[in-house]
Amino acid sequence: MAARAAMAKTRTSPAGDVHGPPASVITMVRYRVRHMALGAIAEHEVQAGGLRDVPQALSQVLGQPVAPGDLLQVHPLGSAKASGQSVSSSAPAPVPASGDFPRRLFCQELAVLLDAGIPLYESLITLREKESSASVSAVLSGLVEALSQGQTLAQSMRSQPQAFSTLLIASIEASQRTGHTPQALRQHAAYLAWVDGLRDKLVGAAIYPAILVSASLLVITFLTVFVVPRFADIYEGMGGELPWLSGVLLKAGQAVGAHPWVVMAGLVALAGMGVMAWRSPAVRGALAERLWRLPVVGDRLRLVELATLYRTLGLLLQAGVAVVAALEASSELVKPALRPALAEAARRVREGARLSDSFQEHALTTPVSLRMMRVGEHTGELGSMLERAATFYDEELARFTDWIGRVVSPVLMLVMGVLIGGIVVLMYLPIFQVAEQIQ
Repeated sequence: MAARAAMAKTRTSPAGDVHGPPASVITMVRYRVRHMALGAIAEHEVQAGGLRDVPQALSQVLGQPVAPGDLLQVHPLGSAKASGQSVSSSAPAPVPASGDFPRRLFCQELAVLLDAGIPLYESLITLREKESSASVSAVLSGLVEALSQGQTLAQSMRSQPQAFSTLLIASIEASQRTGHTPQALRQHAAYLAWVDGLRDKLVGAAIYPAILVSASLLVITFLTVFVVPRFADIYEGMGGELPWLSGVLLKAGQAVGAHPWVVMAGLVALAGMGVMAWRSPAVRGALAERLWRLPVVGDRLRLVELATLYRTLGLLLQAGVAVVAALEASSELVKPALRPALAEAARRVREGARLSDSFQEHALTTPVSLRMMRVGEHTGELGSMLERAATFYDEELARFTDWIGRVVSPVLMLVMGVLIGGIVVLMYLPIFQVAEQIQ
């Protein structure tokens, strides 16, 4: 009986609860913290009641105030269950491709959490917990796992190239040395917003002409496959000599009318081949090369690429990336037509030349951008000047797309109207001829 009483007392005693400490007891957890200290990365172990208390605990250890933004990694040395966090996921999930991972939203949300004073480790866990997509959650779990193993954020991103671009990794790596990670995240989110806006602007300028051409081609196909063959049968029964152009059209209509479904299948196959060819990098590269040679369009495409190059370089330089490293990272984002010139410019900069001079030697500038780059080199604000140059060309491209919409659409309407009207006139021309003979 005494033993049973002792066991009952042990089971119900707050201090000896075999199911774990009660909620009122605060569990102190040991953390290994990597942080910025006087421009260098340092590492310490502290005890805190939770991740939010780590900056205060580290301040007591160092004897000086520590901002939450100075924390690079916070790794709990105790179990994840005791610290209230889960370090890794037990079941693997599919990893999204680079186009599927929401990099812009990730940068915006992570920057907000870091600005709010939440350490990097806890911020990533917070993003993972609110994520409903299994593939995105798997990427965030990979970041958390890498941070818990002592890697930096840039290193953990580099291990998942399918989700994070080289540009983002380079920006984060440079910002960690200066302690401006939230600022780098915000700048990259703004850069992605600019890229999306530029893409939407170009696509929007092409939507109406594409719809107009598609509708006109459908009308022409309908007339050729279903209407012209009927007129051909009528005129064949009437006899007589037809105008030359009408005869060619009606003979083509008879050939199409004899095998309409074969013709339709051929048109569908031709459209499918066109889509497959458009998806081929070789075909798109050859088409882009021809477009670059056109007088007006080629100049505007070059401005698009230069604006992308300037904004990318400006983003990296403002994040603290060296000029040569920024040029190498930017080469992956420009079209192949500019890569040889950019590689030569990087070589000249590596030899000691100024960026503005090397860009001028390899035709990577315009008079406006060259002047702005030289001003930036003299004032030490090269990154911001490159972004201003990109903004200048954004406005010029906006004016060009507006001009395209005002000029190209009426021209296309005129051309398609002439084609459709010509088919209709050629179909009715024999009737007009017969009417004149009767009179």
